[in-house]
Parts: sequence; C-alpha cells; structure tokens
Amino acid sequence: MPRSKAGTLCAWLGCPGLLGCFLLGFLAGWFTKPIEKSPNSSDVHQNMTKKLVAEMKVENIKQFLRSFTKLPHLAGTEQNLLLAKQIQGQWKEFGLDSAELVHYDVLLSYPNEKQPNYISVIDDQGNEIFNTSLFEPPPHGYENVTDILPPYNAFSAQGEPEADLVYVNYGRTEDFFKLEREMGINCTGKIVIVRYGKIFRGNKVKNAILAGAQGIILYSDPADYCAPGVDAYPNGWNLPGGGAQRGNVLNLNGAGDPLTPGYPAKEYTFRYKVNEGVGIPKIPVHPIGYHDAEVLLRAMGGSAAPDSSWKGSLNVPYNIGPGFAGNSSTRKVRMHVHTNNKITRIYNVIGTLRGAVEPDRYIILGGHRDAWVFGGIDPTTGAAVLQEIVRSFGKMKMEGWRPKRTIIFASWDAEEFGLLGSTEWAEENARVLQERAVAYINSDSSIEGNYTLRVDCTPLLYKLVYNLTKEILSPDEGYESKSLYESWLEKDPAGENNSCPRINKLGSGSDFEAYFQRLGIASGRVRYTKNRKADKYSNYPAYHTVYETFELVEKFYDPTFKKHLTIAQLRGKLVYELADSQVIPFDCRDYGEALKEYSNRIYKLAKKHEEQLKLYKVSFDPLFSAVVNFSKAADEFHRRLEQVDKKDPVTVRIMNDQLMYIERAFIDPLGLPGRKFYRCVALLLLPLALLKLFKAVIQWRINCTEKKGEKRVE
Repeated sequence: MPRSKAGTLCAWLGCPGLLGCFLLGFLAGWFTKPIEKSPNSSDVHQNMTKKLVAEMKVENIKQFLRSFTKLPHLAGTEQNLLLAKQIQGQWKEFGLDSAELVHYDVLLSYPNEKQPNYISVIDDQGNEIFNTSLFEPPPHGYENVTDILPPYNAFSAQGEPEADLVYVNYGRTEDFFKLEREMGINCTGKIVIVRYGKIFRGNKVKNAILAGAQGIILYSDPADYCAPGVDAYPNGWNLPGGGAQRGNVLNLNGAGDPLTPGYPAKEYTFRYKVNEGVGIPKIPVHPIGYHDAEVLLRAMGGSAAPDSSWKGSLNVPYNIGPGFAGNSSTRKVRMHVHTNNKITRIYNVIGTLRGAVEPDRYIILGGHRDAWVFGGIDPTTGAAVLQEIVRSFGKMKMEGWRPKRTIIFASWDAEEFGLLGSTEWAEENARVLQERAVAYINSDSSIEGNYTLRVDCTPLLYKLVYNLTKEILSPDEGYESKSLYESWLEKDPAGENNSCPRINKLGSGSDFEAYFQRLGIASGRVRYTKNRKADKYSNYPAYHTVYETFELVEKFYDPTFKKHLTIAQLRGKLVYELADSQVIPFDCRDYGEALKEYSNRIYKLAKKHEEQLKLYKVSFDPLFSAVVNFSKAADEFHRRLEQVDKKDPVTVRIMNDQLMYIERAFIDPLGLPGRKFYRCVALLLLPLALLKLFKAVIQWRINCTEKKGEKRVE
C-alpha cells in the first residue's frame, strides 16, 4: 500500500535529527577520550641508544674473536681475502644497505721462503759459528698450523753485510749522538743492534742509515717487554725469549702506498719503480728474540754503557763495542736478509647504512683486519668489536630504524704495512670525504692492557666522550656500581686538571691518520690500556708475535670479555650520537683551550733561547692573538647555536656544516716541511711544527748575520 505524503515527510525530517545526534555523540567521544602523548624526539633518541647498547653481547664478541684468529691472515694472502669475504657476507646478513670489497694494488713485503733471514756470528775464516733462530717456537695448540711466516721486518733491503757490531740502546737520535759526539764511537760501516721501544722502529732504521750503518738488528729487551713477576706465555702474558716482534720499517710520513704517494693504488695510477718507493730503507733490517740477542750482547767488547739508561735486564754488561771482546775479537756479525717487495692486491670491506635525513653526511667507523700472524690482540680485538657494532646497528635497521646521517663501516686491509688500505681509500675518495665526512672513529685493538680506559681524540669530541662514559658502567673490579667515567678519572686523571680524566692528542700510527692528519676529519679512538704510571714495559709484551692468540686474551687480558663489551658500547654510542643527533655533538670551545695550552707550551720551549728572541725580535704575540680570536669566535658560535631554531632544518644544517668544517680549518694543503701528507697544524703537530719553525727562523737570522760579518751570538 503506498505511503501517505505526511509519512514520507516525517521520515525525511527525522534523518537530519538522527544525523545530528550521531555527530554530537562522535564529537563528544573524540574530545573526551584520553590524550596519548606522543614521545618527543629526545625520548626516541635516548630509547634507541639504550636499545643499541642492550643489543651488544659479550658472547658474540668472544665468538667473533675466536673465529677471526684461528688462522694467520697477513695482508695479501689468500686467508686474509677469505676473511674479508666472510666479513662482507656477515655484514649483508646483518642488514646493511651494502657491503662491498674494494681492492688496491700496493707494494707489500714478504720473507723469501727458500732463503730464510737470520743473523750469524762468523770467525776470521768466514765460518758461521752461531746462527739466530729461523722461526718462533709455536704456542701450544698451534703446532700444526701452516702459513706462519717467520719474524721479519717488512720492506727491509736485501743483503749480507759483514761488520763489527755496535750497541746503540733504543736507536734514537740522542743515542747515536751520545756515541758519536761524546764517546767518539763511529757507526759508519758497522752493523748496529738496538732494542725496540721509545720510538717507531722505522725511525730507528732511519737514524742508523744517517749514522752510516750497514745494517740494523732489532730485539725486544725484557726490560721493555716483560712485566716483573709475570711468567712468559703460555703460563703468563710476558714475551718468551724466542719471540720476535714483526713490523714494517718504512718512513712513509702518511704517504700510503710507497709507489703511489698521494694517489689511490688503482690500475690507472702511475707508479714509481719498486726500488724507488717512498720511505723504503736502503740497509738490511732483521728482528730477533732476546735469547739470541743475549748471545750477541754478552760477547760485546769496547766501551761500557754510558749510564744505567742504556742497560736492559738481560744478564749481560751492555758494552757498546765496536766488535766483540777477548778471544772473540776477530769475529764479525753477518746479516742474511732476503726479503722481497712485490705489488700485491689488498681488499677493504666497505659497508653502508644510509642516512634517512642527511644521507650526504658520513660517520665512519673503521678498523683493520690484517695481522702479522693470528692477531689475537692487534687488530682482532678491534675487528671483533667492530663486527658486533655492525650487527647491532643492522638489527635496529631491520626493525625499521635508520640514522639521520649515513654510517660507513670499514674493515681495512694492509694496515701493518703502513696504513695502506685506509690511506688508499681516503685518497680515492678525498674530495667527497672532505665535503661530507663528519667524523672518523677508529676500531683498532680494543685492549692493549686491562687497567683503565684510554682515549685519543680531537678536542671537538672531549665533551661527548666525557658525557658518554658517564652513561656506561665500569667493567673494572671494585668499580661495579660506578660509571666508566668515574673509574677512568680515578685511575688516570688529567695532569694539568685532576677534575677530569686524561684525553691524549691524536698523532699517527693507526688508520685514522689519513682522515685526521691529511683530510681534516674530526677523529677519535678508545681502548683499554695499561697503568701508564706503574707499567714501564712498551706496548703489551707479545706484540706482533706468534703468541698473540685468542687464548692470550681469554686467559690473561679479559677473561670475562667485559672490557671488550665496554669498548663496543663506547664506540657504538659515539657513532650513534654523531650519526643521529639533530645537532652534531662537537664543542669548539674545547679546541680553543687546547690551542691555548699548546701555544703556552711552545712559548716555554722558546724561552730557553731568550737571547736569540731578543736579538732577532721574535714575537709570539700574533700566535697568542690568533688563539684569543679563535676562542672568542668559538664562544660566540656556541651562543648562537643555543638560540638556533631546531625546527628549521636549513638553519640546523648550516650550523652543523660549520661544526663539521672546524677541523678542516687547521689543514695546510702544503703540509708540514718535509712531511707534505701531515697537514694538520694544530694539536700534536703544533708544538713540533712551531719549534722547528722557530729554530729555522733563528738559524736563518744567524746565517744572515754571519754573511754581513756581524758577531754571532751563541
């Protein structure tokens, strides 16, 4: 039956009423529901850093160390390439956006398998009556391991020189001066024997060459490589008498591959001839253990040691020579060195975690992979920590997180041959890195002792390091409830200011060198170390020997691996803060304080030449004025930084770029005199550079005065 008009009209009039009631109820429910407060960016940032640290596990680091140290993996060998591929595959599994092998063809150096290196004592008929060991006795459990190269000094010249032996202490400049200028002992044509320690072995060789020596023998004296009251490995962590420290003896001064200084060692690059490479010594060099050294030193004749600083702890008189004493006076020393240098392919592993906001800004975490033998401490305690950091970052990425800035992870090759892998990659990517790299954090050995934390970094990172160590629990015995900062402060306070822990200045000697000293990228390194005041031995005793094994670390240095975990947490947090903070956590005011300290130091050194300062009117006022101006600019910059609108991405980007480029401001493109690849004129190199400059100016003024016939002032 059809509806009436009145009924239809009522139905239409009722619809708006129902609709109004629905909207009224919806709005009431919407505005009366509990408001859920969304987490702010600061909370998210803190939660993610806690998640990163919590993800890192002791057992993983231990397993990585065990896996990576099973076999020798010297740069340029098949085993080191297999390890590179293993790391590359794991990085891909961990979730990085990319993990690539990047190769270079560099000059490496290996002993001759058919003609072993050794030292002999010969009689007046040329007969060998004593020979040093050809290899190190292998540690227990490694007797059947193959491809262990015997101790040698990479890049030594070949030769079989015969000569009288001269003992020259540590082979420092002052040691040679002591012999030549005060004792009248000439090293020209002699073979010198020096002990490891105090300075880089390549500088010992350089000094021997300058003194006219035909060859140089290096050994590790127990006074420098054995801790008192500790047994030799495997019963303790001291160096056994048959252990000999390997190492390169180049004088590269930051050049990278000796045949392609300043340029990446790729197929298209011009190369010097093999015998014309940069920094390659012209005399034979060979390392021996202290048992063999004792035989040589016991027979020494000639002058007595000038003072106690020339005596180690072997049971010998430490006579200087030249030559042997008594019935052995006609005997000579003959070196047999047949080391070969050859161009060899090396492989870096480069992994990338792309940034979500500023993918064109890079944070680099890199450490080397190659080792002289097993690399139980150097470098694999660092490589294992790097692997766990990569895994932890990869886990967060696979769960949906990305850093604001791009993180680049690097496993460098051929560090032991002169920082080659890291330097070649820096040379190949120099332009991009100088435009985009925010910071470089090094991941070499995580431990060189087990006493306290050691930090070396640019002053830009001081505050960040201090803040982060306050957030990490100390792994030290007796400090379980305290922070890493507290144990570090108590054990190693800064000398000039006991209110904060000591932070050392960055120099050279590891893979950060090209990034900091050449490219001007803010850099830092952290690791556990020995007691600087009490432990007088150089490095750790088994350094660069066959006795650097997984068991050495597990039994003696860090049985719980808690110190490894602590270093992983600190390195990881440094990378995280640099990559994900809205404002890069640099403080340039600390740079001003560091420059002030170094300026005062060079001024005090110069004041020792008071007469020359007055005579030639040398003034330090411009230097002090420049430091004051920098400090004022730094204060003003941080005042503006505190007022910047953090919601304006363009303004924040501008301020971040200014922070990023501070370190670049101290780069001299021409480099230091005679060391063109060391271009950072601040901090560790500032006193040296200014002192050399000061002495050069004084000498120049003296020469000018003498040419004019004026009286020279001594």
